[in-house]
Amino acid sequence: MNTLQGKTALITGGSRGIGFGVAESLLNEGMNVAITSRSTEAADAAVARLARTGSGKVIGITADVRDFGEQQTAVATVLNAFGSLDVLVANAGLGHFAPVTSLTPEQWNETIDTNLTGVFYSLKAALDALIRSKGYFISIASLAGTNFFAAGSAYNASKFGLVGFTQAVMLDLREQGVKCSTIMPGSVATHFNNHTPNPSDAWKIQPEDIGQIVADLLKMNPRTLPSKIEVRPSKPG
Repeated sequence: MNTLQGKTALITGGSRGIGFGVAESLLNEGMNVAITSRSTEAADAAVARLARTGSGKVIGITADVRDFGEQQTAVATVLNAFGSLDVLVANAGLGHFAPVTSLTPEQWNETIDTNLTGVFYSLKAALDALIRSKGYFISIASLAGTNFFAAGSAYNASKFGLVGFTQAVMLDLREQGVKCSTIMPGSVATHFNNHTPNPSDAWKIQPEDIGQIVADLLKMNPRTLPSKIEVRPSKPG
């Protein structure tokens, strides 16, 4: 029996990349999926592609994780469409990479507001629904959440913070029956940082690989909680 059939997931930043790969995997498990994007056009285009995937239903929502009110509206839309919310995948993120001598306050704020505060907003908006469903919160962090590098001060700070946030939340919410995990990928073949995926990216982790990890976490025995998962390409590029 498929334990995920008919359950509902909300994926932030789900119109492409890792978020899209997670949406495909969960739809193939028979789940209903809502994806968010700041762009209505991007959300609609992704839904048109995802609608041909699996047996679950999919909807797109225009919402910016940096706006708490928009996250509340997104959760309300999911509950109105599907009746419950079982899984939140906080995936939306961006990166500005520059030495601290040239990093601007605007770049710093956009990185922290999206990658860290945006995750808090998404979870806070979904919290009551997740507690009711005894659901699952998964954040998509990065190996940059433990490995610092030059020109990465803003991105490292956001991902170090996200790993710590998710682990602390895990301790808070397991008392409420909500499971929490953070996935920390290395190099993934996505459009991140204006990169266009191409055949030379074959050595990298693929978005569907992260989708498989998410599905596996959701199907794991309720007594077991892998709270932090590091994943990297099996071979260097």
